Amino acid sequence: MASLTTHILDTANGAPAADVNIQIVKINGEKRITLRTLKTNSDGRTDSPVLTGDQLIPGVYEMVFNVGDYFRNRATNPDSSMFLDLIPVRFTITSEDDHYHVPLLVTPWSYSTYRGS
Repeated sequence: MASLTTHILDTANGAPAADVNIQIVKINGEKRITLRTLKTNSDGRTDSPVLTGDQLIPGVYEMVFNVGDYFRNRATNPDSSMFLDLIPVRFTITSEDDHYHVPLLVTPWSYSTYRGS
């Protein structure tokens, strides 16, 4: 089934990033439409796909990862000196029949992402 999924790995602490708020936004020219806000579970993934089925329409999207709150509020090894706060990742969905996976590898000072499988 066509879907959009994500997961977040905290590479500074060697753990999945739990309780991170993620906002999914549809970009249409200058117009931004917030579709959903989700939170990662203890495995750093959302409990359901970010988008699925008829929600997955070709176009430009942005996922905004709130990693600032995550790093400030960690129960162990909190980091108030972090550099990153909100990380917007803009990408294009070209087919409503494909699976899209947008993982985020993050530290308080850097991040990396790619189209996963």
